[in-house]
Amino acid sequence: MKKTTGTDRSVTRNWRPQTRAIRGGTWRSEHGETSEALFLTSGYTFDDAGTVAARFAGEQPGMTYSRLQNPTVAMLEERIALMEGAEACRAQASGMAAMTAALLCQLSAGDHCVAARAAFGSCRWLVDSLLPRFGIETSVVDSADNTAWEAAIRPNTRVFFFETPANPTLDIVDLEAVCALAKAHDITTVVDNAFATSALQRPMEFGADVVAYSATKLMDGQGRVLAGAICGTEEFITETLLPFQRNTGPNCAPFNAWVVLKGLETLSLRAERQSRNALEVGRFLEPRVARMLHPGLPSHPRHALAMRQMDACGPIFSFVVDGGRAQAHAVLDALELIDISNNIGDARSLMCHPASTTHAGMSEDDRLAIGIGEGMLRVNIGLEDVEDLIEDLDRALKAAGL
Repeated sequence: MKKTTGTDRSVTRNWRPQTRAIRGGTWRSEHGETSEALFLTSGYTFDDAGTVAARFAGEQPGMTYSRLQNPTVAMLEERIALMEGAEACRAQASGMAAMTAALLCQLSAGDHCVAARAAFGSCRWLVDSLLPRFGIETSVVDSADNTAWEAAIRPNTRVFFFETPANPTLDIVDLEAVCALAKAHDITTVVDNAFATSALQRPMEFGADVVAYSATKLMDGQGRVLAGAICGTEEFITETLLPFQRNTGPNCAPFNAWVVLKGLETLSLRAERQSRNALEVGRFLEPRVARMLHPGLPSHPRHALAMRQMDACGPIFSFVVDGGRAQAHAVLDALELIDISNNIGDARSLMCHPASTTHAGMSEDDRLAIGIGEGMLRVNIGLEDVEDLIEDLDRALKAAGL
């Protein structure tokens, strides 16, 4: 397999972000294909026994087994690392596979993890239910309170884990302050950047150690496949994450990796356009609803911080209606264009009711503690004409008595 300059760091480090998104990590075979090749294989053959022994011993580069390496997956990993500004990346089977691996690969019984209280329901399950089963102590804090992070530190604290923006409350974490605090105490920061991606926010520029993704969301961007990714230093990826991944197997399938590669080519275009659309729709909705949760609007309590650390605020926001679940469901049922779906990052506009979908597994008290009430609706604004979206929402709000 002949590699092109798409994998030559001496060349790619001079490329600007959009060029990296199109050409970064590109390998070409002897056929000279323009689009990345799809390698649907679980194993590989070898010319002689010495070669396979050398590869398994780590003495010779090359493929051994698709649970460890696959050419298509490797191209995705190199491209994401380039876009993130990371030394290395490992692709995962899904976003939650990425979050689980990023934590379990480095935490052991007796360690302590501090996590943001506002988070995706499955991420809270990791912190609240899974980690404690293995003797890992956990604490959750108000991520908007910088002093709360410091107060939660114990002698055995090993990891800070948080999303920014958070799902679905759109809480914004002060990346620079929290990451600096972690470094001062030799704590690893794991940041879920799925709501923004590197097209809109690059946590490593603010000191983050590990950045994890659901590539299912904006990276694919068209609701086609499941995938995830973990970015970090070469040392972290090779010495800490890889042994865990090699032996537990949360690997990204080659076909899924190929689809995400295609999605990355248009990521910045989609993210910028969807961000603009979401801002316009948010301005329309704000006077009509009880509360708007959009970091791009001045009404958000951390609007200024979001503007400092994000290029744009993405396609996702939430709002609250006064009439609880009945009124929230009435809005959803009256939609004609926007789909009811719990996915996000899609080029299609989607809406869901977090209390009965993404966070249904949490108790009511826990949901209320992070600000998820029965009247909350989460919106993913897509690439449709924004006037059509506004007309659909206007009709739905009127039908629900708003």
